[in-house]
Amino acid sequence: MAKDESLTMVLVTRKDLTLSRGKLAAQCGHAAVECALKAHRDTPKKLKDWRTNGARKIVVAAPSLDALKRLFGDAQAEGITAYMVRDAGHTEIPSGTVTVVGLGPDTRHNIDKLTGGFSLVN
Repeated sequence: MAKDESLTMVLVTRKDLTLSRGKLAAQCGHAAVECALKAHRDTPKKLKDWRTNGARKIVVAAPSLDALKRLFGDAQAEGITAYMVRDAGHTEIPSGTVTVVGLGPDTRHNIDKLTGGFSLVN
């Protein structure tokens, strides 16, 4: 498989939202699980190939809620598995707060077209 055709999952967080590291990790976990469940239902071969080849995941940050919502809509329009996490509000942030969008698994090429301008979370 060519490098840009390798499968990946990208978890996109919000730069404008202050979360503890643990909370951010939990929200990314929700996104990854939900994307995998959607892929199991909608694109099982892609999910199997992604898991077989290391289940690559990357975490990047979008600048704002609006950017995250646009990304989600763009991903859906492109046919990329996408899931938007809305927090339950039990700990750090109000109920319904959008925290992360998960994308994939899909080809790096397809996802990078949408997320290539976002910075890595460190």
